[in-house]
Amino acid sequence: MNLKMLATNPRFIFLLIALGCAGLICTGLVMQHVFEMEPCALCISQRIAIIAVGLTALVASIHAPKTLGIKLYGFIGIVFAFIGSAIAARHVYIQNLPEDEAPLCGPGLGYMFETRPIFDALSLLLKGDGNCADVSFTFLGLSIPAWTFVAFVGLVLFNLWAIFHSRKHLSLP
Repeated sequence: MNLKMLATNPRFIFLLIALGCAGLICTGLVMQHVFEMEPCALCISQRIAIIAVGLTALVASIHAPKTLGIKLYGFIGIVFAFIGSAIAARHVYIQNLPEDEAPLCGPGLGYMFETRPIFDALSLLLKGDGNCADVSFTFLGLSIPAWTFVAFVGLVLFNLWAIFHSRKHLSLP
Protein backbone atom coordinates (compact mmCIF):
# COMPACT_ATOMS: atom_id res chain seq x y z
CA MET A 1 0.00 0.00 0.00
CA ASN A 2 1.57 3.29 -1.04
CA LEU A 3 1.41 6.64 0.76
CA LYS A 4 -1.35 8.01 -1.49
CA MET A 5 -3.59 5.05 -0.68
CA LEU A 6 -2.91 5.47 3.06
CA ALA A 7 -3.74 9.18 2.89
CA THR A 8 -7.16 8.37 1.45
CA ASN A 9 -7.87 5.27 3.56
CA PRO A 10 -10.56 6.27 6.08
CA ARG A 11 -9.54 3.59 8.58
CA PHE A 12 -5.98 4.90 8.55
CA ILE A 13 -7.08 8.55 8.87
CA PHE A 14 -9.38 7.76 11.79
CA LEU A 15 -6.63 5.68 13.41
CA LEU A 16 -4.26 8.66 13.12
CA ILE A 17 -6.87 10.86 14.79
CA ALA A 18 -7.32 8.34 17.62
CA LEU A 19 -3.56 8.02 18.11
CA GLY A 20 -3.17 11.81 18.09
CA CYS A 21 -5.83 12.12 20.78
CA ALA A 22 -4.12 9.40 22.83
CA GLY A 23 -0.87 11.35 22.52
CA LEU A 24 -2.58 14.55 23.68
CA ILE A 25 -4.07 12.80 26.72
CA CYS A 26 -0.71 11.19 27.55
CA THR A 27 0.95 14.61 27.33
CA GLY A 28 -1.65 16.03 29.72
CA LEU A 29 -1.14 13.15 32.14
CA VAL A 30 2.65 13.59 32.06
CA MET A 31 2.23 17.31 32.76
CA GLN A 32 -0.11 16.48 35.64
CA HIS A 33 1.73 13.59 37.26
CA VAL A 34 5.39 14.14 36.36
CA PHE A 35 5.57 17.94 36.32
CA GLU A 36 2.86 18.28 39.02
CA MET A 37 0.74 20.75 37.04
CA GLU A 38 -2.78 20.35 38.41
CA PRO A 39 -5.44 20.72 35.72
CA CYS A 40 -8.20 23.26 36.28
CA ALA A 41 -11.87 22.70 35.46
CA LEU A 42 -11.50 23.94 31.88
CA CYS A 43 -8.42 21.73 31.34
CA ILE A 44 -10.43 18.70 32.42
CA SER A 45 -13.27 19.74 30.11
CA GLN A 46 -10.81 19.95 27.20
CA ARG A 47 -9.50 16.49 28.06
CA ILE A 48 -13.04 15.14 27.94
CA ALA A 49 -13.51 16.64 24.47
CA ILE A 50 -10.20 15.14 23.28
CA ILE A 51 -11.25 11.74 24.61
CA ALA A 52 -14.61 12.06 22.83
CA VAL A 53 -12.92 12.87 19.50
CA GLY A 54 -10.44 10.03 20.00
CA LEU A 55 -13.06 7.43 20.90
CA THR A 56 -15.20 8.46 17.93
CA ALA A 57 -12.21 8.06 15.62
CA LEU A 58 -11.22 4.73 17.19
CA VAL A 59 -14.72 3.33 16.72
CA ALA A 60 -14.71 4.60 13.13
CA SER A 61 -11.34 2.95 12.49
CA ILE A 62 -12.53 -0.37 13.86
CA HIS A 63 -15.93 -0.16 12.18
CA ALA A 64 -14.50 0.66 8.73
CA PRO A 65 -17.64 2.44 7.53
CA LYS A 66 -18.58 3.23 3.97
CA THR A 67 -19.32 6.72 2.61
CA LEU A 68 -22.29 7.66 4.84
CA GLY A 69 -20.63 6.23 7.95
CA ILE A 70 -17.39 8.07 7.23
CA LYS A 71 -19.31 11.33 6.96
CA LEU A 72 -21.23 10.60 10.16
CA TYR A 73 -18.14 9.68 12.20
CA GLY A 74 -16.25 12.65 10.77
CA PHE A 75 -19.12 15.00 11.59
CA ILE A 76 -19.36 13.69 15.17
CA GLY A 77 -15.59 14.12 15.56
CA ILE A 78 -15.84 17.67 14.24
CA VAL A 79 -18.66 18.50 16.67
CA PHE A 80 -16.62 17.24 19.64
CA ALA A 81 -13.55 19.11 18.36
CA PHE A 82 -15.57 22.32 17.99
CA ILE A 83 -16.87 21.94 21.55
CA GLY A 84 -13.31 21.42 22.76
CA SER A 85 -12.02 24.38 20.77
CA ALA A 86 -14.74 26.60 22.26
CA ILE A 87 -13.69 25.51 25.76
CA ALA A 88 -10.02 26.10 24.91
CA ALA A 89 -10.84 29.54 23.45
CA ARG A 90 -12.73 30.43 26.64
CA HIS A 91 -9.72 29.28 28.65
CA VAL A 92 -7.33 31.43 26.61
CA TYR A 93 -9.73 34.37 27.02
CA ILE A 94 -9.73 33.95 30.82
CA GLN A 95 -5.94 33.71 30.85
CA ASN A 96 -5.67 36.99 28.95
CA LEU A 97 -8.03 38.97 31.18
CA PRO A 98 -6.49 41.66 33.37
CA GLU A 99 -5.85 40.29 36.87
CA ASP A 100 -8.64 42.35 38.44
CA GLU A 101 -11.18 41.03 35.90
CA ALA A 102 -10.29 37.32 36.18
CA PRO A 103 -12.99 35.18 37.80
CA LEU A 104 -12.61 34.30 41.45
CA CYS A 105 -11.54 30.84 42.51
CA GLY A 106 -14.49 28.57 43.12
CA PRO A 107 -15.12 25.29 44.89
CA GLY A 108 -13.53 22.07 43.68
CA LEU A 109 -15.09 19.90 40.99
CA GLY A 110 -16.08 17.16 43.41
CA TYR A 111 -17.90 19.61 45.66
CA MET A 112 -19.73 21.22 42.72
CA PHE A 113 -21.01 17.90 41.40
CA GLU A 114 -21.96 16.65 44.88
CA THR A 115 -23.91 19.74 45.97
CA ARG A 116 -25.46 21.12 42.78
CA PRO A 117 -27.76 19.76 40.10
CA ILE A 118 -25.79 18.38 37.15
CA PHE A 119 -26.61 21.20 34.72
CA ASP A 120 -25.72 23.89 37.28
CA ALA A 121 -22.42 22.16 38.01
CA LEU A 122 -21.66 21.86 34.28
CA SER A 123 -22.49 25.52 33.76
CA LEU A 124 -20.10 26.54 36.54
CA LEU A 125 -17.47 24.16 35.22
CA LEU A 126 -17.53 25.70 31.74
CA LYS A 127 -17.39 29.27 33.04
CA GLY A 128 -14.00 28.62 34.59
CA ASP A 129 -12.63 30.13 37.76
CA GLY A 130 -9.54 31.88 39.07
CA ASN A 131 -7.45 28.72 38.75
CA CYS A 132 -8.11 28.80 35.01
CA ALA A 133 -6.49 32.25 34.75
CA ASP A 134 -3.08 30.93 35.83
CA VAL A 135 -0.54 30.43 33.07
CA SER A 136 1.83 27.79 34.41
CA PHE A 137 3.69 26.96 31.18
CA THR A 138 4.27 28.43 27.74
CA PHE A 139 5.95 27.10 24.63
CA LEU A 140 6.75 29.40 21.71
CA GLY A 141 4.71 32.09 23.45
CA LEU A 142 1.51 30.03 23.69
CA SER A 143 -0.04 28.63 26.86
CA ILE A 144 -1.24 25.05 27.21
CA PRO A 145 -4.87 25.98 26.42
CA ALA A 146 -3.71 27.87 23.32
CA TRP A 147 -1.81 24.79 22.13
CA THR A 148 -4.86 22.69 22.91
CA PHE A 149 -6.91 25.03 20.71
CA VAL A 150 -4.39 24.47 17.92
CA ALA A 151 -4.72 20.71 18.47
CA PHE A 152 -8.52 20.95 18.17
CA VAL A 153 -8.16 22.84 14.89
CA GLY A 154 -5.91 20.00 13.69
CA LEU A 155 -8.52 17.43 14.77
CA VAL A 156 -11.18 19.29 12.80
CA LEU A 157 -8.92 19.34 9.73
CA PHE A 158 -8.14 15.62 9.98
CA ASN A 159 -11.84 14.78 10.29
CA LEU A 160 -12.55 16.96 7.26
CA TRP A 161 -9.76 15.11 5.44
CA ALA A 162 -11.45 11.81 6.28
CA ILE A 163 -14.80 13.08 5.03
CA PHE A 164 -13.67 14.63 1.76
CA HIS A 165 -10.70 12.52 0.68
CA SER A 166 -11.78 9.05 1.65
CA ARG A 167 -14.20 8.87 -1.31
CA LYS A 168 -11.19 8.33 -3.55
CA HIS A 169 -10.14 5.31 -1.49
CA LEU A 170 -13.61 3.77 -1.57
CA SER A 171 -13.69 3.91 -5.34
CA LEU A 172 -10.34 2.15 -5.72
CA PRO A 173 -10.43 -1.54 -6.70
